[in-house]
Amino acid sequence: MDFPATQPKPTADGKIIYYPPGVKEITDKITNDEVVKRLKMVVKTFMDMDQDSEDEKQQYLPLALHLASEFFLRNPNKDVRLLVACCLADIFRIYAPEAPYTSHDKLKDIFLFITRQLKGLEDTKSPQFNRYFYLLENLAWVKSYNICFELEDCNEIFIQLFRTLFSVINNSHNQKVQMHMLDLMSSIIMEGDGVTQELLDSILINLIPAHKNLNKQAFDLAKVLLKRTVQTIEPCIANFFNQVLVLGKSSVSDLSEHVFDLIQELFAIDPHLLLSVMPQLEFKLKSNDGEERLAVVRLLAKLFGSKDSDLATQNRPLWQCFLGRFNDIHVPVRLESVKFASHCLMNHPDLAKDLTEYLKVRSHDPEEAIRHDVIVTIITAGKRDLSLVNDQLLGFVRERTLDKRWRVRKEAMMGLAQLYKKYCLHAEAGKDAAEKVSWIKDKLLHIYYQNSIDDKLLVEKIFAQYLVPHNLETEERMKCLYYLYASLDPNAVKALNEMWKCQNMLRMANLSYVYIVFNHVENLPDPGKAQDFVKKFNQVLGDDEKLRSQLELLISPTCSCKQADICVREIARKLANPKQPTNPFLEMVKFLLERIAPVHIDSEAISALVKLMNKSIEGTADDEEEGVSPDTAIRAGLELLKVLSFTHPTSFHSAETYESLLQCLRMEDDKVAEAAIQIFRNTGHKIETDLPQIRSTLIPILHQKAKRGTPHQAKQAVHCIHAIFSNKEVQLAQIFEPLSRSLNADVPEQLITPLVSLGHISMLAPDQFASPMKSVVANFIVKDLLMNDRSTGEKNGKLWSPDEEVSPEVLAKVQAIKLLVRWLLGMKNNQSKSANSTLRLLSAMLVSEGDLTEQKRISKSDMSRLRLAAGSAIMKLAQEPCYHEIITPEQFQLCALVINDECYQVRQIFAQKLHKALVKLLLPLEYMAIFALCAKDPVKERRAHARQCLLKNISIRREYIKQNPMANEKLLSLLPEYVVPYMIHLLAHDPDFTKPQDVDQLRDVKEECLGPLREAWAGSQLSCRRCAAVGELCCQVRELREEVSRLRSIREAEQEMDRVFSETVQLRESQPPTAVELPEGSVPCEMVHHNIIEEGWKLVTACGRRKAPTPPEDLQLKNRFSALQDEEEMG
Repeated sequence: MDFPATQPKPTADGKIIYYPPGVKEITDKITNDEVVKRLKMVVKTFMDMDQDSEDEKQQYLPLALHLASEFFLRNPNKDVRLLVACCLADIFRIYAPEAPYTSHDKLKDIFLFITRQLKGLEDTKSPQFNRYFYLLENLAWVKSYNICFELEDCNEIFIQLFRTLFSVINNSHNQKVQMHMLDLMSSIIMEGDGVTQELLDSILINLIPAHKNLNKQAFDLAKVLLKRTVQTIEPCIANFFNQVLVLGKSSVSDLSEHVFDLIQELFAIDPHLLLSVMPQLEFKLKSNDGEERLAVVRLLAKLFGSKDSDLATQNRPLWQCFLGRFNDIHVPVRLESVKFASHCLMNHPDLAKDLTEYLKVRSHDPEEAIRHDVIVTIITAGKRDLSLVNDQLLGFVRERTLDKRWRVRKEAMMGLAQLYKKYCLHAEAGKDAAEKVSWIKDKLLHIYYQNSIDDKLLVEKIFAQYLVPHNLETEERMKCLYYLYASLDPNAVKALNEMWKCQNMLRMANLSYVYIVFNHVENLPDPGKAQDFVKKFNQVLGDDEKLRSQLELLISPTCSCKQADICVREIARKLANPKQPTNPFLEMVKFLLERIAPVHIDSEAISALVKLMNKSIEGTADDEEEGVSPDTAIRAGLELLKVLSFTHPTSFHSAETYESLLQCLRMEDDKVAEAAIQIFRNTGHKIETDLPQIRSTLIPILHQKAKRGTPHQAKQAVHCIHAIFSNKEVQLAQIFEPLSRSLNADVPEQLITPLVSLGHISMLAPDQFASPMKSVVANFIVKDLLMNDRSTGEKNGKLWSPDEEVSPEVLAKVQAIKLLVRWLLGMKNNQSKSANSTLRLLSAMLVSEGDLTEQKRISKSDMSRLRLAAGSAIMKLAQEPCYHEIITPEQFQLCALVINDECYQVRQIFAQKLHKALVKLLLPLEYMAIFALCAKDPVKERRAHARQCLLKNISIRREYIKQNPMANEKLLSLLPEYVVPYMIHLLAHDPDFTKPQDVDQLRDVKEECLGPLREAWAGSQLSCRRCAAVGELCCQVRELREEVSRLRSIREAEQEMDRVFSETVQLRESQPPTAVELPEGSVPCEMVHHNIIEEGWKLVTACGRRKAPTPPEDLQLKNRFSALQDEEEMG
């Protein structure tokens, strides 16, 4: 290496400082301008160095130490300080992971110095801004501040850093600046040992409304930082709120008085930040201080009532506790609770049931203001949408028309009048809504009988403005009055007549109301958490009709790509403000428009795609030049169109496009025709009305595909007919009848497509075809097809053969089994007991190993196919609740044992089908136990797959319970821990488990079969809490086994007694009655006390096999299952 020619200068401690080539010594003897000039060359040198330059690192180590001297750190010139900070940042990068500065005090001084320099980021127009940005970028990339974790007082540095960054961020900073700030701060939070209260305060203070309004960018920065570090910072936030809310230590933070504002903002940012805080709010709701309860109620009202909040469903205990505040002793608390109900009814109609009872009580509240607000709440929601208020809520308003206070009566009467006008006179919600409030006119007129003059005057006003509005045209007004009068009850008619009699006497008062023009104000809910930009955009659209029409065109399904482009440019042009170069509002709108604008796909684009595909079909396209074969191009084009048919169905609606698709239907390529049918199925809803020529051409093609196409084409054809034609019953009948008559088991290769079509027809239209299909099933499917073997399979000993080598007869039998399942799934009931017969048939097929006739004519591979079909069919039926209930334990056991089939492919495919149904939560819990049987699979991959499937299903069920609080009502059928009894049942009845007393065999069962479940429990906190319960469950299984063993011994004794009595009867028939007597005491006493009826015996032996543990009262042995009941209560 070439060292500089200048003579190096020794430092005070004797070390020699080497400067970069061309750089003279930097001392306090030279001017600031010269210092800056020399430092720039030093900065360039360190900037170009990397960590691998060991020689240079050693050479410039004294210089690095020199740059941290007091002369530089306390230099009054800001340019000097900036350049030194850049050097120090590069030094930390070069010498990472160890810093060249060993003194903790020196490190602290350095980082405080660097932090002070970051204030220069505030002015983006400064000539030195790029250097400040380089400093920030370097610190963020290297995570230099993480060195401070070793310092005892590192918190002081971090607090200063966070405050500095939040103070300098502004709207002139670009995304890169914000991202580097986030990276710098998030690394400190996530890689540190914890977040101190002072550091947390420096973040949370930006969420307080006063600070939020002053610096929106600091608020956004804090929001994103909290989202990024939610898992790390949540415990610190929980501790802060615990100190303030529960322990009352307001001195722990200067933000203690803003805790409720902070909770609201944190909830809006990410509810997970408050996972541990919500129970604390429940505690505060029960505080003895009324003002404290009021503050919490106001906060929770905003959290529960906001439009997008699901807090009420996610935290039912807190919701119930909040509802309890409707009955609070403190009047302001009750009043605040009632005001909340209005927003809740409008934003969360599903919570109306919970609110109804509490509003009923409050409608009788001793406080006038509360009763008044109950009326306002219900009427406001009703005017928004009548479906939001039920008859019971309207009944509360009806009752208040007779309230003792005028203010309440007036609000109730006026509210009902407004509802009547909106839904009866204007019929804004149809006849059903008008019928729902038709009683209002009678009720309002009945009030005229009251003695109060205020009531009379108000009824007159309501009549003039709401029942028969005076501002209507003469003919319309008279028509309104005519039909109103005809529909009133007798008492209302009398009241109306009395009112007219007083007309002259009340003229002057009445005139004051007749000429009042009612100003109807829409009581829309407060948007709450809606963004200011969205509000502004809505306001602009409301004021500018042309702009609104352009947006309507943009989102129209018929908008073309060219039109979309024009619309986006026009909207952006109108919203642009030349005086405001940086317009966040415009940027937001552009982002929104760019996402919704159809700039790629429209009718013209679809037409062009179809033309390209036509060229490939005709052989005139340049497919080979593009590196694909024509067949590949055609198939890919059809797949693309098939995908687009889901996302842009309207764009396909043209005769030209459909003509091309019809051409595809006529092609010999089965995959192409199948895709074309599916496109018609997805997009052809208007073909029947708008394109009759296409319809007339398409129908015969679909019929042909359903009758003689491939099985997949037949399926799609039937579904296509069902989806797009109004006379689908006639169309499907024209397919069903000839197919059902032409079934011939002697020609199995011609059976497969008809069986597929018949199966799907019976599933899609069960009301029409379930009965005709029953005779087909009985006479042909079962008797003629499944119960007969017409051909002899190859005796090659193979357990599996490729699809193309499977005999047509076996393929037909497989489709016959699927037809049975589809037929039953369409009916979804077992009234005809067809499901029982089908299950017995499928069980028999499994028992006979696929050879139902047991004539030994079928090959091993074909038997495997049929076993797989039978097992899959039982599993498919189990997904329908009405059929799951009738599957016996023996049938469940047979289905489960398919996963231990001798054929590898059967085991593999069955396991995949089982897993697919379980992860979708389509199958009951007990079917998850089937994977335990895979532990003995001879193939390692199959065992691993079963283990992964089991763990995946456990994870999915836990996540489902976590995400759906309502699932707690069905814990017994969801909690994976409850699969244990089913596993024990399957393992106990496993044919390979031959020696129950063999310890080694039992140990293998425990380790291999139950091991995966135990492994899953090991990492679950939820399961740990239920370990005792699961253990108790196993104890009950053991006790049940002992009880069943005892019952069996009793049953054997019963059978012996029956034998003795039988012999006695025979002897009495052959000899005189006195010749033979039953010995005294020959009937054991335990038989007398344990007469077990047959149904009771079935209950005991079936317990734990198929469903959740049978309740104790359903068993003969009432005292043996108390622990199971305790476990259910725990759930």
